[in-house]
Formats: sequence, structure tokens, C-alpha cells
Amino acid sequence: MTDALRSIVVAAVAIGALVSLPSPAAAQAPRIGASNASARSGDFILAVVNQELVTALEVEQRLARVRENAVRTKTALPPEAELRRQLLDLLIDERAQITHARESGQRIDDSELDRAVANVASQNQVTLAQLRQRLTEDGIDFARFRKNLRDQILVERVREREVQARIRITEADIDALISKQRSESSSRTEYNIAQVLVTVPENATESLIAERQARAEAALARAKAGESFAAVALEISEDANKAQGGALGLRAADRLPDAFVELIRGLKSGQVADSLLRTGAGFHVLKLVERRDGQAFSVPETRSRHILLKITAEFDQATAARRLAGFKRQVQAGTSSFEQLAKDNSEDGSAPQGGDLGWTSPGTFVPEFEEAMNALPIGGISDPVVSRFGVHLIQVVERRQATLDTKQERDQARNVLREKKYDEAYAEWARELRARAYVELRDPPQ
Repeated sequence: MTDALRSIVVAAVAIGALVSLPSPAAAQAPRIGASNASARSGDFILAVVNQELVTALEVEQRLARVRENAVRTKTALPPEAELRRQLLDLLIDERAQITHARESGQRIDDSELDRAVANVASQNQVTLAQLRQRLTEDGIDFARFRKNLRDQILVERVREREVQARIRITEADIDALISKQRSESSSRTEYNIAQVLVTVPENATESLIAERQARAEAALARAKAGESFAAVALEISEDANKAQGGALGLRAADRLPDAFVELIRGLKSGQVADSLLRTGAGFHVLKLVERRDGQAFSVPETRSRHILLKITAEFDQATAARRLAGFKRQVQAGTSSFEQLAKDNSEDGSAPQGGDLGWTSPGTFVPEFEEAMNALPIGGISDPVVSRFGVHLIQVVERRQATLDTKQERDQARNVLREKKYDEAYAEWARELRARAYVELRDPPQ
């Protein structure tokens, strides 16, 4: 299974999130002795996993979700028979994990479950009374719905605890990574570039392009004549970081557009490039604010905040992304603050602090989150970003260059190594639970 396909399939069967109303089959996961799923017209049991059942109706519902996501993301799917087999395997893994979580000794108290139910209502923009009504209309028993949510929270908690416990990082592993990082940083130069950006719309007419170029050339002339670059940026630039004088902050060359680096490479700190740079975004006036040679014990630290929406079979990746895109528009329009939206909607422990994640060093977050965060200017807000935890909206608050002491350097290396080993540890954990489970596959009725 390719990585792209696996992300679609896993999103379609994810059990660890609590943000949307489940389908009747998902909310009333049947058990041996239950008559609800197998009694439905056209439905039948495909597998028994411990005391849990996997039904044909569930596979069909998940298959429909996978197809929708594949169309949306333009991902090719395998033949239908193979895809059905993969979905059945993943649903069996899900049931095995639920059984294991229930037997782990972990407990979810009623107050925590009440908050989860309230959050489902909030994410679906309904009251608790309306939530109950919708469940009733869909033929879903409310007690069973709560039980399913309890299982989801429990599986997520047990999975994170046990998978993390499997990851082993030796002092030799840390020493090797630090040695590699020092070698790389000693030859890496960082640049702080400021820009004035004059945008050019897609499919612009020749006359509009000429007008935008003339505006950029006037800004360049003012900067070359000695006028404050920050003042010119604040007045002219159409970039999100113009309030910071157009400065992008210190970034390694490999985190900057090649065209930017090529234009400023020969400049001294404080110099403005002699010519404009044309890119797909428009016309750029560039200034080299600072050049810094790589330092083994110095790292860029970022203070950011985020809003996290988790994914379920019904509240899929695309739905979460659309909701977060709406939040981004609200912040940019000034109708809502990022902090308040995070407090009201984020499914993360940082929600009470407005999504504030504090100061972090490279390697703290999963790669997809960190890559998106690193690409943002100060104050910038990302597009929705997908990770194994769900879908994020990220805002960068501040950046600074920090010198690490020995302990911090080793902690950072440990975080990087732990993240690299997580997927392998999870796959091993899931395989072991599947191997220990009682699994009986059943043939479809003739």
C-alpha cells in the first residue's frame, strides 16, 4: 500500500478522534449476541474479533468514504477486491485495539466522557438536545453512542502510552545524531532577508503586470536611495510580514527559495539587491538584513499556536480542513481571534491557553507540522495541515535564535529520534495485538 493510499484508508477507519457524529454502524459497533447489524437487510458478518463483529455494511460505508477522499485528493486506488481486503484488515485491527484497551485497566470517568459528548455537539454546531434528537433520528441509541466515544478515548490513550513505551533510544543513538547535526550546522549559513512584495494576480493582463512592475521598481529606487526599508515595506508590501519590516527571520539557505538565495548571496548585511526578482507571486525587492554562519549549539526556536481537529470516519480530513480554512478566514478578516477559536474548538491540551505551544526547538513536532510551521512568517497562518493527530491550523507568534546547553541539545536529539521511530513502533504494536486476538473470518452468505 502506498503512503498516499494508506493515509486515505487510515483516515477512513480512524477511531481515535471525537469530532463528528458517527454513522449508525460506527456508533453501534455490534458484539456477539447483538442483533442490530446482522439483522439489517443485506448486511452480514464478515469477521468476529474477540467479542466484536465486523459487518459488510461497515466495509461498504468505509469504502464509500475512501472513494470520496481518493477523488478529492486525486489518488489512484487499487482494484476493488484488494481495497476491500485492506479495509477489512484495518477494521479487524481496530476491533483488536478496542478489546485490548478495555482490558488494559485504564478508565475514562463520566466527567471526561461528558466533555467529549459536548465537544461532538459543538463541532457539529448543535446543542446537546439536538445531538440526542439527531442520534434518535438515525436510529442510534444514546447509551451506545457514549460507550463508543468512551472506547475511542480509551484506545487513543492506551495506544499513545504503549507505543511510546516501545521506543528505545540509546545514548549512542543520541551521540551519533548530535555529531551529524554539528557537522551539518558547521557548514550551513543562515540568512535574514527582508522583502517588499508587489503581487501579480494569476492571468493578469500585460498592462496590469507593467503597472505592478513599475510600483515595485519605485519601491526599489526608494530603498536604494537610503529610505528606511521597513517604512517602504510597511507602505508598499503585500506580504503578511510587512509589519516586521518585511523581514523573514533567520533561515537556513535550504529553507529559503533558491531564487532569493541566489540574488542576495553576494550582498553584505544591510545591502539591497540591485534588481527586482520576479516569481509566481509577483515582484520582490530584497534586502539582506543579516548573514550568520552555522553554529553547532545554536538553533532557531519558534513560539507557535494551533487549532487541532481530529478525524473520524464521518468527520473526515476534507471536512476538518474546510472548517479550519473557515477559521483562518475569520482571523484574517478580524471577526475572530486565533486564541478564542482555539479555546472554543481545538481538541488539544493547549486549548485553554488559546492553542499556545510555547517555545520549541527543531524536532519537537511531527515533520509535517514542523515543515508547515517553519515556512510561515511571524504572524502568518498556515493552510490546514494533516498529521497523524488530525488536522491543524498553525500560527507563528515569535522566533528567536537560542543557544542550547548540553542537556537541551540531547533532549532535542532524543525528540527527533523518537519521532522517527514512532511509525515503526506503532506498526509492531498493532501487529502484536492482531496476532493475540481471536479472529474468525466468515464467508458471505450465498
